Amino acid sequence: MIKAIHTKVKGRARYKVNQLYGSLLLERYLERSLGNNPEIIYVSANSLTSNILVIFTNKHSFQTIGLLLETTLRKFQEKSSLTPTESWLNNQRLVINDANQENTDNWHLMTADRVIDRLNSAKISGLSSESAIANLSKYGRNVLTAIPTRSPSNILIDQFKSLPVALLVGAAGIAMITGGIIDAVVIMGVVGLNAFIGYTTESQSAKIIQSLQSQEQILTWVIRDSQQVEIPTENVVIGDILLLKSGSYIAADARLMEADNLIVDESPLTGESIPITKTTAPVSGENIPLADRLNMVYQGTFVTGGQGLAVVVATGRFTEMGKIQQLVNQSTATDTPLERQLDQVGNQLVLLGMGICSFVFGLGVLRGYGLLTMMQSSISLAVAAVPEGLPTIATTTLALGIREMRKNNVLVRSLRAVEALGSVQTICLDKTGTITENKMLVVEIRTTTQQITVEEENLNPYSNDELLKLIHISVLCNESEVTLQDNGEYAVTGSPTENALIYLAISAGVDVIALRQKYELLETNLRSENRNLMSTIHRIDNDHKLIAVKGNPGEMINLCQWWMKNGQVVPLTAEDRRVIEMENHRLAAKALRVLGVAYSYVDHGNSDNYETNLIWLGLVGMTDPIRMGVKQLIGDFHQAGIETVMVTGDQSSTAYAIAQELELSQDSQLEILDATHLESLTPDELTAVSDKVNVFARISPSNKLQIVQALQAAGKVVAMTGDGINDAPALKAAQVGVAMGKGGTDVAREVADIVLEDDRLETMIIAVSRGRTIYNNIRKSVHFLLSTNLSEIMVMTTATAAGLGEPLNAIQLLWLNLISDIFPGLSLAMEAPEPDVLSQPPRNPHEPIIKNSDLGRIVFESGTISVSTLAAYIYAILRYGTGSRSSTVACMTLTTAQLLHTISCRSENHSIFSQDRLPNNTYLNTAIIGSLIIQLLALAMPPLRNLLKITSISFVDSAVIVGGALLPFLVNETTKIGDETAKSKLEGF
Repeated sequence: MIKAIHTKVKGRARYKVNQLYGSLLLERYLERSLGNNPEIIYVSANSLTSNILVIFTNKHSFQTIGLLLETTLRKFQEKSSLTPTESWLNNQRLVINDANQENTDNWHLMTADRVIDRLNSAKISGLSSESAIANLSKYGRNVLTAIPTRSPSNILIDQFKSLPVALLVGAAGIAMITGGIIDAVVIMGVVGLNAFIGYTTESQSAKIIQSLQSQEQILTWVIRDSQQVEIPTENVVIGDILLLKSGSYIAADARLMEADNLIVDESPLTGESIPITKTTAPVSGENIPLADRLNMVYQGTFVTGGQGLAVVVATGRFTEMGKIQQLVNQSTATDTPLERQLDQVGNQLVLLGMGICSFVFGLGVLRGYGLLTMMQSSISLAVAAVPEGLPTIATTTLALGIREMRKNNVLVRSLRAVEALGSVQTICLDKTGTITENKMLVVEIRTTTQQITVEEENLNPYSNDELLKLIHISVLCNESEVTLQDNGEYAVTGSPTENALIYLAISAGVDVIALRQKYELLETNLRSENRNLMSTIHRIDNDHKLIAVKGNPGEMINLCQWWMKNGQVVPLTAEDRRVIEMENHRLAAKALRVLGVAYSYVDHGNSDNYETNLIWLGLVGMTDPIRMGVKQLIGDFHQAGIETVMVTGDQSSTAYAIAQELELSQDSQLEILDATHLESLTPDELTAVSDKVNVFARISPSNKLQIVQALQAAGKVVAMTGDGINDAPALKAAQVGVAMGKGGTDVAREVADIVLEDDRLETMIIAVSRGRTIYNNIRKSVHFLLSTNLSEIMVMTTATAAGLGEPLNAIQLLWLNLISDIFPGLSLAMEAPEPDVLSQPPRNPHEPIIKNSDLGRIVFESGTISVSTLAAYIYAILRYGTGSRSSTVACMTLTTAQLLHTISCRSENHSIFSQDRLPNNTYLNTAIIGSLIIQLLALAMPPLRNLLKITSISFVDSAVIVGGALLPFLVNETTKIGDETAKSKLEGF
């Protein structure tokens, strides 16, 4: 269908083409073809929203342009050679809305009768079966477009998208051409190992998170052919009449026609923690927020009380939930600091390797070495310059972090997420369902004689007449259904507010089922638009009835003439009323939802004005409780140097009270920004104030995305937590999106980087610790790889420049990198966390993984290893001359020295001579011993010896090799003592 909408001025029209969605080819064809028409000034098509904006001359009407658009679509169909079954344009008709008609997105501005007429439906009979089938064919099924996920092939391809890997593949190709088959096999073996580890880890994590998605089919009650029928939610169509009942899931966006005390929980969409009471009257005004469209209900929300009828106005991806999902697809994920740093280091090493290879190749040719020999040596040096173990070590270290997270019920979607959490500087916490439990709980009661904090006191209502009566009335004036299960536990079904009152009674030892049986319910009078209280009438005996009332304290106090005090009913004076009003304000100031409770007795014959002359019992304050452990978690984040920001759809007063309770600000000053002020800020202004604000209130889904992007623009590494679809865009845009596994929505889990399987937010601090440890360990591994590989380059370059021949041949260099790089480097990645890892501030994301100060240390360490190796090589030349014997001594010395250097890389400052010992690393011990054994086996086994072109060695040679390996190790460790002493003195100063 082609629809023209938003035709506010002549010469400008926006058309909607449903079939344009997702078709980039059609998008480009329409822009090109329509743009060639002289009557069209400008055209822009969007395959994401299915919109086409056309600006044209005043000589033509928008109907004419619409017909031209339809003709262009048919030409595209013909050129594409579509078969009749593929023809998405068949049976489509052009629908042009007059500019004076209402915008079809503004259903909340229309009367209910007009909406029904516009949709060709009927309030009593609903759609006919034939109309429902036609609408299903026209608009499609009521399902959201699946969020694109990475396919297995894309995950595998991503493992090869780096310049160092490309260089290694290129080196393998050149080696193959020049006859170095074994060299090529060894190089590609390392590349393949890295790809296998990364692919396996990421694909398994994706499968785990995918399995969390709900597979249960949801059914919806609708009216069709004058009958109430239950159909699969995906078959709900525009024009269907929804039957809304307490506890039901709302299947689509709909305009209310009837609302009988209808209360809807919209927190998954708007973030509002308190359910909304709905009405049917049209609203007025422009740009009315979703939360204020009281005559509309939306897909993905839930009915918590009352009942109603609504006509469906949007399904699937055209619902508000579908629009948010399109917003999710528009936001892009950013690289983590470690990814950027490793890419930078890898690219720099590639350039360094190419330069050194060219230098050595040219120098060797000038000295008379053969072209093929120098080509092979240059390839080997290229491999030496690029630490091929680096991608494998980084991937494996992150994979180990994922495994550790899994033990703590934290599911990680990608390898980058673990490291990114360790670099997080600001964490945005969604309140409803993340900080809080998204359920109501009674926390304070104020009777006429007592002030009771429910959490702190053992509630015994039988010691106080007013308290017992208040609890009884709260149970009777209540719509929640209560059943006793076989295990003796109560099952309570109803709205969160009324459930909280039932649970209060149960915890106080009241038998709620027996109480309701004793006082038979005769009549229920629900809240209405102008009446914020509820009353129920119960039979006491044949002559008397009990009136139970609860509701807004401000309204109820005017209906009360008495109050119960010390078990006696006494008159309620003006001073008493002022005391009650003050208590009501005190509880409200603590961001509690406050209900007043009262009762009275009437005769059976008295049916009028039963809600007057009431007896006041007290106030009940309830809240959406903060999850256990969250306050301690906030303190842990602050200790780790991480700023905490709360983002919520709640009112400012509620948000402020919770932020104070959590001690959200690291200083005493809390800064709060309401969405009404946020809308007036420019992006630059929002960026400037974003890192000063602790609480963002009344926030919409797009606002959350703005906040995350503003913090990122301010240079922050941002994590975002959330559970609803309203959080999804921000979850995707943040460097780390964290979703809830049990209470969260499928959309939130789909776009998040990390899923908390048991919804325990405090497990995030474990991830932060793991992320920081991973970064530190990868940094140690990079330091090790750079220093050892640089020593190889120094040895080869110096020997070639000095005319000493080749200390190591091509296959020996490849063998050396396999034996002394990968496994020792991996063992460094398994170092235990440092004790103060969570007492340090997050590192600067712009800080390079190898700082300038590190380069001097790396050059020094590489120099000591190179000098010692060259000394051993010169000894062998003097004794045996150039050849395999001298090459063997050089190879064994360099290999052993590099393995011992692994120990030096465990700490930047801590030496083996220090009094404090580092924690034992069994992986490192195993890697060093195992690598030495493999190297000795190469000497002992003829096939390996022949492959590497090495020979057996004498006892004196062995002593030279051991001495040549130990000397740089001792020198490097000894220099740490001076560094450590200087650092201690500086800290003491």
